[in-house]
Amino acid sequence: MIDLKALRQDPELFTESMRKRGAKVDIDALVKLDSRYREVLADVEQVRAERNDANKAVSRANDAERPDALSRARSAGERSKGLEEDLTKKKEELDRVLGAVPNLVHPSTPAGGQDVVHREVGARPESDFALRSHDQIGEELGIIDTKRAAKVSGSRFAFLKGKGALLEFALVRFAIDRVMAHGFEPVIVPVLVHERAMFGTGFFPTDEAETYKTATDDLYLAGTSEVPLASMHTDEILDSNTLPLSYAGFSSCFRREAGTYGKDTHGIIRLHQFEKVEMFVFCDATQSSEQHERILSIEEEIFQALEIPYRVVEIAAQELGGPAYRKFDLEAWLPGEQRWLEVTSCSNCTDYQSRRLGIRTKTSKETELVHTLNGTAVAVQRAIVAILSNHQRADGSIEIPEALKPYAGFETI
Repeated sequence: MIDLKALRQDPELFTESMRKRGAKVDIDALVKLDSRYREVLADVEQVRAERNDANKAVSRANDAERPDALSRARSAGERSKGLEEDLTKKKEELDRVLGAVPNLVHPSTPAGGQDVVHREVGARPESDFALRSHDQIGEELGIIDTKRAAKVSGSRFAFLKGKGALLEFALVRFAIDRVMAHGFEPVIVPVLVHERAMFGTGFFPTDEAETYKTATDDLYLAGTSEVPLASMHTDEILDSNTLPLSYAGFSSCFRREAGTYGKDTHGIIRLHQFEKVEMFVFCDATQSSEQHERILSIEEEIFQALEIPYRVVEIAAQELGGPAYRKFDLEAWLPGEQRWLEVTSCSNCTDYQSRRLGIRTKTSKETELVHTLNGTAVAVQRAIVAILSNHQRADGSIEIPEALKPYAGFETI
């Protein structure tokens, strides 16, 4: 959620940010709505004071004074009730509008919808044999089965079998070890979360269509462990001496993929259920830019170790999710399909999520909101896609990347 105090001080900053995003947010109307709410709040506080004074006068009044004192107290109470109801309506309206307003964007974020490639790392593999797509490879090797998964669950689900399943376990432990070396604490998170967790992380209300909800309980299946990790410290004041707090969450993730029909429907690129190791950081405001670079560098380290060529892409303003202030993706080269595929992302959400979730840190002078950041260590299925595509051999087998062999327990598929 945006900072209303900052909005009042510099509405033009927010107008420009919304313009860069292409977001249909009327900042002038929001400022007026906030102003009306604060006017009613001031009236409520004044009448509350009058009511308190009147009640005290009743308690002090003698018999002759009591009727008049009671009359003033009733009058103040009636005015207070009406204003309190008006205040509640104004607050609900303000919160509803604020809930849909995205974060500010970093000054260097590309305007519009065209992402910017910062660098390409690793040589694209060359071959003297016909390259295959990951789904062809997976089917021929018997490690990916989407046809039988469709019988069980419908489209966009998959069985990983045999060495395909072992490759998932290897990737998870490999990623966990890598991020632990950088100070991240591993966490297995709950995947069913309350609505506040979804709203607090900024996925509601804008991405509600992407989310699975349970039929009988007020619980939602999280699309990323970012949601439970961010919400873990809801309404807490974190010790500044412990910051940054760095977590690595592992979970299955669930997304409806609404509006993406016909896109990446083959293989295991865009599934309704997938597994991921997600990095998440709580830090103070002075640390967040540095932490963003830290997360990105770890993502690069992981894909360099997996011997997968990739490029670093800065996401344009119109492509940013609502909570993100700045975002980078890694896109892996898929030689079998001759295209780039997003395999990680990392976002600096500044204090947008912590304001919704009530997460602060105490400094020497006061408490202030923490900043939150997230980044993919390994999105398992997409990492498998990149490995199959880049490490395929002429005889139809797959060479396991050297760094992954100790975790897999085998050298080829």
